[in-house]
Amino acid sequence: MSGLRLIQFLSEHLHIEEEKLCPFFENSKIKHLKKDDYLLRKNESCKHLFFVEKGLLKQYSIDAKGKEHILLFASEGWWIADRESLYFNQKSRYYIQAIEDCELIMFDNNFIEKLSLTFPNFNQFNVNSLHKHIRHLQIRIDMLLSTSAKERYLNFIENYPNIMLRVPQSMIASYLGVTPESLSRIRNDLAKKG
Repeated sequence: MSGLRLIQFLSEHLHIEEEKLCPFFENSKIKHLKKDDYLLRKNESCKHLFFVEKGLLKQYSIDAKGKEHILLFASEGWWIADRESLYFNQKSRYYIQAIEDCELIMFDNNFIEKLSLTFPNFNQFNVNSLHKHIRHLQIRIDMLLSTSAKERYLNFIENYPNIMLRVPQSMIASYLGVTPESLSRIRNDLAKKG
């Protein structure tokens, strides 16, 4: 298991040698998805938390008119799951689908607790990570409610440059809450202004 992005990530952030982390991940399951495969569909139960070792996924919902609304993208080094389903035993309201071929590490919902018991400093790291995630979601909600499409697009470019180059314009538009045509106009206006 050594060499996994997750082990390197945790080693760096927890200041623990990789060799001490490796045994903890010996029995971890790897899930492979091909492009367009589903990790989760609406009304299924999410049973695992996933760490993205390789690839890119999207988590989205579909409204009554059949329109897709992308909640988030998850690329290498990100966690993905429907937390409401996983931790509150609800049926999922989301789809999680591979945009590229993916390699994911699977964990059951007790993983965080086990890691915290084994490595006590992980608990504070996890709490900080959750707070950062909540902050990110609050900023995203605020931007959707109070900023222009152009401002949201510029923020997306600034914060997710690697994702920008890996997804079609229609997905970026869905994430930003605009039509592909509106996004095209924004991009053209910005290109004209240099």
